[in-house]
Amino acid sequence: MSRKVLKVAAQGLTTSFRYPHFMHGVQPTFEMPPPATIYGHICSALGEWVDPTGVEFAYHFTYLRRVDEVEHTHIVATSSGRLPGTQLPKVLEGAVNPFRRTILYGPRLALYINRPEWEGSFRSPRYAVVLGRSQDLFTYTSVTVVELAQASRAYFEHTLAPYDLGRRIARGVAVLMPRFLDYANRRTPYFERYVMVTRRFTSEELLQPEGSPPEKFWVDPSSPEVDGARLGLFFHSFVDGPWEGVG
Repeated sequence: MSRKVLKVAAQGLTTSFRYPHFMHGVQPTFEMPPPATIYGHICSALGEWVDPTGVEFAYHFTYLRRVDEVEHTHIVATSSGRLPGTQLPKVLEGAVNPFRRTILYGPRLALYINRPEWEGSFRSPRYAVVLGRSQDLFTYTSVTVVELAQASRAYFEHTLAPYDLGRRIARGVAVLMPRFLDYANRRTPYFERYVMVTRRFTSEELLQPEGSPPEKFWVDPSSPEVDGARLGLFFHSFVDGPWEGVG
């Protein structure tokens, strides 16, 4: 059994995926892009807000190191009056607020999307290619259609996995991420729990209920081979299936 998907390889200099509930003083980053960020990235390439129903993605994401930098926000207070002869408001005073932001240096992304017909859009993206903040410019190094295969053995690393995986293997970090922003409803955020997997593990390490049939995994035949296995992929959706909650 096989499955054709779009594979997009991208790289950049820096990126940062802000925790949505931190507002002042410090801005930590997720170590992997949240699904909501991936959805925005896809829409940027296509040039429109696409219907997320039925769209699935998987990815392999790495970076060289994490660093902290100091950024500043400029807060300007204005009065209710206007400057003489203009419609510009009077500025009373300004303030510069420094804060620490965590940056991921040298990010690399291999993105798999179950929409091979979007190949042309990613070869000629409508808007500037970014991942994370608007200043985190990326470059597509490869855009291809690949045919995934199903295999009984696979290895997994540097990816976002379903939350249930945490109960089957003692690897990864459980995290609550923005899954989708509903732009048709005042950007209402929806969240979902996932497991961030950084260290490699193999399908043999997954706990199996006694008597359950052997599992099959989607693998990328073009990925590096490790002990006879290929890179396994966990596909996620943006809106299909149950929601974890609204925040």
